[in-house]
Amino acid sequence: MNTIRQNKVGKLIQSDLSTVFMELTKTNFQGKMISVSGVLVTPDFSFANVYVSIFPSKNNEEVLEQIKSKQKYIKHQVAQKVRNQLRKMPELRFFIDDSLDQAEKIEKLLK
Repeated sequence: MNTIRQNKVGKLIQSDLSTVFMELTKTNFQGKMISVSGVLVTPDFSFANVYVSIFPSKNNEEVLEQIKSKQKYIKHQVAQKVRNQLRKMPELRFFIDDSLDQAEKIEKLLK
């Protein structure tokens, strides 16, 4: 159960991360589109679990590793955008959001 504050901080980080990923995909991710599908902030605001969807979904793990290798840069970019709203920027942890892939598999099975 997230608090209202956790939800607000998560939405703020999600919005700014989306902007950062739009800038990064132009130069770094070889035509992949990266969408931030959700951000869950821990109750102590020390970590933010970031769920990303990658299109096309081929080589997702490889792209996730590239994102993790740029983690400090991404955190810095987001921190610059939220510096007037947050006292301390949470550590970002990236995960692949595979809910769309699972929904597609279920749809195929139902057909």
